[in-house]
Amino acid sequence: MTLFWRLFFSILFVLFFTGPAQAHSSGWVKASHLKAELVSDHQDLRPGQRFKLALHFIPDEHWHTYWQNPGDSGLATSIDWTLPDGVEAGAIQWPAPMAISVPPLVNYGFEGPTILVSELSIPVDFKGSQLQIKAKVDWLVCKEICIPADASFELNLPVTQTAVLATDYLKLFEKASQQQPKAVPLRGRYDVQNQQFSAAVPMPEDLKVSAFFVAAAELVDHAAPQQIDWVDGELLLRQQQNTYFNQAPEQFDLVLNTAAGPVLLQLQHESAPQQSAISLASFSLTDWLVMVALAAVGGLILNLMPCVFPVLSLKALSLVNGQQSAQHTKAEALWYSAGVVLSFVLLAAMLLVLRSAGEAVGWGFQLQNPLVVGLLAYLLFVLALSLSGVVQLGLGLMNSGQQLTEKPGARGSFFTGVLAVVVASPCTAPFMGTALGYAATQPALAALAIFAALGLGMALPFLALAWSPGFAALLPKPGLWMEKLKQWLAYPLYLSAVWLLWVYGRQQGIDALALALVGLVFVAAACWLWGLLQLQQAGKASAVMAVLLFAGAVALLWYPQPATQQSAKTDHAEVWSEQRLKQLLQDGKPVLVNMTADWCITCLVNERVALDTDSSKAAMALYNLTYLKGDWTNKDPAISAYLRQFQRDGVPLYVLYWPGQPPEVLPQILTPDSLRQALEQLSSKQPLITNQ
Repeated sequence: MTLFWRLFFSILFVLFFTGPAQAHSSGWVKASHLKAELVSDHQDLRPGQRFKLALHFIPDEHWHTYWQNPGDSGLATSIDWTLPDGVEAGAIQWPAPMAISVPPLVNYGFEGPTILVSELSIPVDFKGSQLQIKAKVDWLVCKEICIPADASFELNLPVTQTAVLATDYLKLFEKASQQQPKAVPLRGRYDVQNQQFSAAVPMPEDLKVSAFFVAAAELVDHAAPQQIDWVDGELLLRQQQNTYFNQAPEQFDLVLNTAAGPVLLQLQHESAPQQSAISLASFSLTDWLVMVALAAVGGLILNLMPCVFPVLSLKALSLVNGQQSAQHTKAEALWYSAGVVLSFVLLAAMLLVLRSAGEAVGWGFQLQNPLVVGLLAYLLFVLALSLSGVVQLGLGLMNSGQQLTEKPGARGSFFTGVLAVVVASPCTAPFMGTALGYAATQPALAALAIFAALGLGMALPFLALAWSPGFAALLPKPGLWMEKLKQWLAYPLYLSAVWLLWVYGRQQGIDALALALVGLVFVAAACWLWGLLQLQQAGKASAVMAVLLFAGAVALLWYPQPATQQSAKTDHAEVWSEQRLKQLLQDGKPVLVNMTADWCITCLVNERVALDTDSSKAAMALYNLTYLKGDWTNKDPAISAYLRQFQRDGVPLYVLYWPGQPPEVLPQILTPDSLRQALEQLSSKQPLITNQ
């Protein structure tokens, strides 16, 4: 009898004590260097309630698992729930992470026992008597080596009319609550510019902050130093941008380590410039003045760019005309300058409005529209015909010797400035890209002022010629040679029209190009008839001219479907993509990224002079460099986003990646030795290690 009662009481003990604990715990699952269990804070549930589940990790000593942002390497723990209809599970409530240094990397994770809590809800109309919960968990546990693992957990919790807490796990959930950062009702803002993450959070200075952790992956360089400051009641956080940064998320969590314990808040992306004295753009009067000066210098150099010269030649003819009075010359220079400056400001305003509407546009965006390219080709062709003497067009614009009234001369000078800006947009001069990229991050008025400075720099040579007697004295005397010069200057315009039609054909295809050329013939015929009318040799030909111009317009507008995007692949270049670049960088390969466009003359010249040469190809082969080429001829949001990473609003952009070094942006104007010299300099700092 004694043995019987012992067995009887043992069974009772198992039923009354062991049974309930197993109902709200999955039991331990053992894996390499870690054991885990899934437990509930309730042993009985009722319909309509919310309850918590905890994934409890206990790794071996000095082994660690990872936070939601694992840092430079690692893998965040994930839970895949299988739940009855109507039951919902919230996101993991992560504990505050710690920085785990694995030189030269820094990871974010947890050492020792870790508790990941998720909150679940049961619908009010839940009918079952049991709530079956299944979870498939994936994790990575690391020390010197990393071991991925996964396990499945299952809980079956009774559903009654009362909710009963699991008292034996209360301390575990209390500990989980203590490990989690305290959520505070603060919302900061952040941005990524100049290859740096910056955040601003309104908070009192007496809350000492020692470190911060961003929950967004691939946003910051986790091993880079953190800068923590207070300015005018705002906590300012800065850290170098991650090499693999792709796109800024709209919002994410931020954990701050403070003297009072970790706190949790949200950061919102500052996607548009703000009209405020202090913003994430960190508006500085000194920086702004420097950028205004750079824009003016860039505008001055823009006069030397090949896409601008043909149009500027028209204005040069006007300035050498000695029959004009000094006052008239000054007035024309002012009208020309007004046309240039206002056109730059108008383009800038259009760019800012389109960006605020969510469009991914940049400098030269209008030339991504084939219709604009075609119309511009027609316009330059008509101007060239005028210079060739086929038709006398825009006498106030050309002003090649006739005594003109002030009104048409002013109008012609103004629209010469407008035209100069339109055809200048494919070109990017030194200093110009930096200034325009900075302008895109500033408040609207500050940005427009930078574009106005760019226009003023472009108009500066003509202002100097008109207002400075010393410069004016350098001009040659007028004479019959001006007519010959005018005719010779037609040829750069013809060539510019050919180039624009080539771009049009690349954008729309060979069939559309053929139609555009037919339209060009109609336009030439209309101009010929117009010229005869001016000489009173054609009678009444206005109706025929109108028909011809209409036919030319129809030929340009009636194009087929756009051509397939041209591939940027060549014998030594691959087509750029975010995935390909990321893969190469992860493999530790040196990479050159070239962002270009067919309508960018600066890009085409750089490729011919500096990138597609035998010496540059040899340098690429010597350093095992992969050359990626992105084509922005047509609109491409991915390339627009990449340009914004480097504070650029247009092409060209050349970025050289070298293992162990931050990306290096090469000059916008390349020399034959630019690439080789950059590679030599980077390799001297960080020799390339290859697996032979």
